[in-house]
Amino acid sequence: MGGMSIWHWLLVLVIVLVIFGTKRLRNIGSDLGAAVRDFKKGLNEGAEDEKADKADKPEQLRADPPAAAPAGKSESRDRAD
Repeated sequence: MGGMSIWHWLLVLVIVLVIFGTKRLRNIGSDLGAAVRDFKKGLNEGAEDEKADKADKPEQLRADPPAAAPAGKSESRDRAD
């Protein structure tokens, strides 16, 4: 009672074929396939654009933060001033 058996699905398929006809279903299938292809093409173009943007921008070099001066050096500076 919870799921649909294969006979239920076959009956639904026959009803859909009678209502819409094979020609309209074929057109829907080809339109859906074209939409999926265009979507994938758009995703690939977006990824290529990001790669091109990264390649055009020079990498910004980051300097390492200065290391903490040892205790002995800071005392010698104070004496020199």
